[in-house]
Amino acid sequence: MKLVSTWKPAESAKIAPEFPNVQWVAVKEEEDVLREVADAEVVFGHIGRDAFLAARQLRWIQNGGAGVEKLMAIPELVESDVVITNTSGAHVDTIAESAFGMLVYLCRNFKRLLQAQSDHVYIAQSDYRGVGLAGMTMGIVGLGNIGRAIGLRARAFGMKVIAVNARNTDAPDWVDRCERLDGLPDLMAEADVVVVCAPLTPLSRGMIGPAEIGRLKKGAYLIAVSRGGIIDEPALISSLESGSLAGAGLDVQAIEPLPAESPLWDAPNLILTPHCSDISDRTDAATSTIMQDNLRRYVAGEPLRNIVDKQVGY
Repeated sequence: MKLVSTWKPAESAKIAPEFPNVQWVAVKEEEDVLREVADAEVVFGHIGRDAFLAARQLRWIQNGGAGVEKLMAIPELVESDVVITNTSGAHVDTIAESAFGMLVYLCRNFKRLLQAQSDHVYIAQSDYRGVGLAGMTMGIVGLGNIGRAIGLRARAFGMKVIAVNARNTDAPDWVDRCERLDGLPDLMAEADVVVVCAPLTPLSRGMIGPAEIGRLKKGAYLIAVSRGGIIDEPALISSLESGSLAGAGLDVQAIEPLPAESPLWDAPNLILTPHCSDISDRTDAATSTIMQDNLRRYVAGEPLRNIVDKQVGY
């Protein structure tokens, strides 16, 4: 069996020795990918449309991350019998920590405090105000693994948790309310903090538009840690500039890398990070564990973990 890996070479190299009967080919350049996938049965990592069309014997793609929207943009792949799996679950804690890092930074006004430290200014307590999280309502858009990890932390902070979800409304007992997506307008109006954790699909693209942002309370916060393209960025900027929205954090943007001329860079009270909320000293190992376990299952003819439903896109 031939496996072509476009995924991280160092991590791939750790997995390969366990499978002596697998012809493991690590590639990076597109021309090498096109050549090697022609007779490959398995791909680890991402491949584009041209590579997929060249892969005549392909049966399984193990994506190196949770999001598969780029693979879902290949219509021939969606319509094929090729199985796609992802690494859902490997990054949940790191992403949840990043979301709360943004929220605490905004609510406790750390930007001002850090600037004062840089300027050697000791701010008088009478001149400082922060916002407490306890008693707030957090609205989670997308109650999957990441949404649940964030919601669990919200409860630890003493927050009420409400959510909307596309596929089902089953939720842990610490979630106060979970509805389908038609409950989004009510969630936006009720929440003090909205965290977008939904995958990017045709259904979710542009889901948080001007009308939804306009329903947020004055002084609310908006955080996005899943994929860009779900939040209408011009509407977000307008709400920040007007002071209606107290702050926002975007680890994901509609265009990545974010162009230097993007108005997001200069929006007030906005934290921008370069799609790195999933990166920590632990996530590569967690990702490798899932991919390695799935390869064991595949070789043994056992059911794979994290199979993507190609009809819904995740």
